[in-house]
Amino acid sequence: MLKPTFEDAGEFQQNGLAIVRKGGAAGIITQTGKFVVRPMYSSILPFTEGRAIAMLNEGGSVVLNEKGKVLTQRPYSFISPYQGGRAVFQDSKNGGSILYGYLDLNGNVAIPAQYQYAFDMSEGKAHVQVRDGLYALLDSTGTQLQTYPYEQMSGLSEGLISFKRTYQDKAGYVDVAGSIVIKPQFGMALPFQGGRAVVNASNDYKNRYGLIDKTGKYIIPPRFNDINQLGGNRASIGKAINPEQPFVGSTYAIADTVSGQIMTDFQYDTVNNFKGEYSSVTQGIKSFFINKSGRQAKDLPVIDGIGTLSIEGQLVKAFVDQRLSYYDKNGNLVYAQNSLIPVNRNVSIREEKYRPNKDYLVYFPQLQGMKNKEAEKKVNEVLRTQSQIIPVPPDKQLDYNYTGDFSVQFHKKNLLILELNGYNYPFGAAHGMPTQIMVPIDIDSGKIYTLKDLFKPNSDYVKVLSDLVVKQIQENPDNYFPDAFTSIKPDQPFYVSRDSLFLYFEPYEIAPYAAGFPTFEIPFKQIASIIDKKGAFWRSFH
Repeated sequence: MLKPTFEDAGEFQQNGLAIVRKGGAAGIITQTGKFVVRPMYSSILPFTEGRAIAMLNEGGSVVLNEKGKVLTQRPYSFISPYQGGRAVFQDSKNGGSILYGYLDLNGNVAIPAQYQYAFDMSEGKAHVQVRDGLYALLDSTGTQLQTYPYEQMSGLSEGLISFKRTYQDKAGYVDVAGSIVIKPQFGMALPFQGGRAVVNASNDYKNRYGLIDKTGKYIIPPRFNDINQLGGNRASIGKAINPEQPFVGSTYAIADTVSGQIMTDFQYDTVNNFKGEYSSVTQGIKSFFINKSGRQAKDLPVIDGIGTLSIEGQLVKAFVDQRLSYYDKNGNLVYAQNSLIPVNRNVSIREEKYRPNKDYLVYFPQLQGMKNKEAEKKVNEVLRTQSQIIPVPPDKQLDYNYTGDFSVQFHKKNLLILELNGYNYPFGAAHGMPTQIMVPIDIDSGKIYTLKDLFKPNSDYVKVLSDLVVKQIQENPDNYFPDAFTSIKPDQPFYVSRDSLFLYFEPYEIAPYAAGFPTFEIPFKQIASIIDKKGAFWRSFH
């Protein structure tokens, strides 16, 4: 229907519009492929209430209507998606302070930015933090209806607001008039959904999640590692895999949120929200549907892999193991993403999957079609090793999660550079650690090049390149750790483009984690005197 011309393409929304990316920028198209908003934004959020929030490349956000018209008079540093006819926006005032207010559906300021924080509009009311120790409830025009003298509060939900008098106190709930309805007794109290709220009664790191009604009575007692409301009067309740390390995760049972009855054993690894009569769950390395009883839906397929399933008309949409596919309701495959990338007339990259257990997933590349079969075998073994294809017991609970994938970084003539990405997340850590490995392969000879192969023998390429890196660091010294860089390594990680050499470093090596992989572009013309232009590496792509 629409030829593959986009770098990314979102689903068509109910208004018949889809967010796409082309030329490195985001735009919006109709179902005929016509641009309503030409690709010019760094990103665009999905439409809510007929409005989309678009982020500018130079910073700031604007509001778009469904015809692509910019409604805001100017960009704001932050705008949230619309709820209840209002969008929270952020603005900077004199002195650099950040304050929040609300925009109306025309993109005009409905409530000026004058609050320390603002929650999404709910039930026609805006809940805001006026200053430290004081919250207020406003109507949609900004008229103050009520104030609350607390240090911490959440948003309004079904007529109740959770609060803590001070950050150290327990949490309870007040009504819109400020009367305490449920006395403070919880370590954490989440918003109400369908007359029920998830609370945590724990005093330490060992969770005690329960489910209460609007009187504060426990419907599900507080003894679980976590609880998630799923809609349809159902919740998943989690039992810690390791009670001494609750952050490792849970196995889940299904409970009735009306009666509190636990309907199944603790048998599911993940449980998604109910859509109609079904929820999709995972168990081990399988994904399937359950019905309202919490039991497997026998008339719907079981899919290999871990992810989410949904029913789309007569098809089952499966986003499992980070790949999209469609099946009919008998489990027959209708569509799967391409797994073969042609490099030239003979050589292709075959995508392979390694999924030994629920916490380890790697997609890794294997070459096929090379003339030299022995060289092909050696290259593929290196690619397996570098992609972290290691023995992992199928039933052992790991203390981390690992995912890996690959892409083609560069290809010209005989030179193919594959980028192998990984992410190791230790359970309970603040964040995981990414890895990035570039593998420059000569698909004719099978040779895997190193940095020194680009340069003339006996040339002091390490010093020349190090001096150029130092010069670039000195242009923005605040982006790097002081004195962290002295010299590149002889086998420094690198990749090339048609015109430049790129040297990169690991996170934390010379810069903070947020900097990712600090990368330095060095045009070949700057180092032409030391490049071995008669060497196999250079000639493989020039």
